[in-house]
Amino acid sequence: MASSTVTSSQPARPPQPNLVFRQLRGQRSPAEFAAAVRRAAREIGERVSCDARYVGRVEAGEIRCPNYAYERVFLHMFPGRTLTDLGFAPRSSVRGRRTRTSEDAPPARAMSPVYAAGETPGVPEPYDPQDRQDPYGTQGPYETYDNYEESDVLRRAFMTGGGATVAAASLGPLGLVPEAVAVGGSLRRVGAGEASALEEAVRRIRLLDDRHGADGLYRRAATPLRAAYALLDAGVTRRTTADRLHSGAGELAISVGWLAHDSGRFDDARSHYAEALATARTSGDEALEAHAFCNTAFLARDAGRPREAVRAAQAAQRVARPLGSARLMSLLALREAGGWAGLADRTGCEQALARAQALFERGRSDADPEWMSFYGEAELEGLEAQCWSTLGDWGRAARHAGRAARLQDPHFTRNIALYTAELADDLARGGRPDEAAAAGMRVLDLLGEVQSSRIQSMLAGTARVLLPHRRASGVSAFLERHAGLPRTA
Repeated sequence: MASSTVTSSQPARPPQPNLVFRQLRGQRSPAEFAAAVRRAAREIGERVSCDARYVGRVEAGEIRCPNYAYERVFLHMFPGRTLTDLGFAPRSSVRGRRTRTSEDAPPARAMSPVYAAGETPGVPEPYDPQDRQDPYGTQGPYETYDNYEESDVLRRAFMTGGGATVAAASLGPLGLVPEAVAVGGSLRRVGAGEASALEEAVRRIRLLDDRHGADGLYRRAATPLRAAYALLDAGVTRRTTADRLHSGAGELAISVGWLAHDSGRFDDARSHYAEALATARTSGDEALEAHAFCNTAFLARDAGRPREAVRAAQAAQRVARPLGSARLMSLLALREAGGWAGLADRTGCEQALARAQALFERGRSDADPEWMSFYGEAELEGLEAQCWSTLGDWGRAARHAGRAARLQDPHFTRNIALYTAELADDLARGGRPDEAAAAGMRVLDLLGEVQSSRIQSMLAGTARVLLPHRRASGVSAFLERHAGLPRTA
């Protein structure tokens, strides 16, 4: 596997063991300490899958400064200390990148064109540049890019860049543009590095969608998706790597399908979800199959096919039951509830909602899929709000939507806008125009960061409902500001 060219601002240096961290571990084995790290992460709502290997790399000095998720966990475990107190180097001193060449390590990240231009100098490094031997997602889907500089650079590359820039900002830096898969006109063998790159591409797309919505991302995501399926036709050295490639390609198809779904391209979304489902069944990946059915159910509800939504959600539950994740089963019950609401079956909806709540209260577990990071109490409230809205119970819908917006982590900008738009619509239809206008204004404030046809459509519906109430407090100002919005293509 060819290694990437690396641009580094740091000279090569041998790692210095982190003796402080080793002392903090005490008599616990690396595995026992890793388990303590995971427990501490859950206490503060983080998702890291720390293992003995990670602990060993920290103690060996290979990880000079952890990413932000691990930083929050370590500071929670050892209150009153700073990173340097824990034996780590200051974040500003670890901005370099180094090359990995082994089969099991992902290729080093080349500096993309947008970074080469020297964007936003002086902002702290958004991820741990030394922490790249984590192909199984132990850093979680969001911690790696928990910084607005990185987010903004990637967002602009996806939304406004040309083909070369987009490739560099999506899979190009990780060695997965379609041209990189072929050597001399024939497909070359691929390994764990490509699988890791594929998994990281899925995380990037999900992160960008969480913060900025789908509209500017969908067409740009076609390049990594083509590359992913090209990899499936290449020779693979190990069965475990082949399984990771199939899973990664399927998850990427679902992510691209969601971008199509959220931007109103329902036929495209249906095709991508079907592609993911076929990939899951080909490889016998039950977790991927459950995810594909989950999104198919959500799409069917939004596309006005509620009976299909119920069937797909029930199929997802049959597949997912052996996986052992109560949170996944909770989400799937909510998908089913949405279908029953679309069929105006209040009893079926209430039963599914009760199951979803009971399963949710069992809490998180290690069996929860990585892609479910978004599913917390806020999402539970938001999806229940949608059910009551579909059933025409505007007061109950507004209460749940309001709670969803208040509970949502600020990281998920797109979801905050979505829940607040749901709240505005429920208030408007429930005869509370002044409160609806205030909520609508909050959504408008977020539209500079979020591009989502779904949210804009909801807001347009709210504006139509409020038109007869333009004399109510704040309604006229909302309508005027909404009328000035640029219309999406």
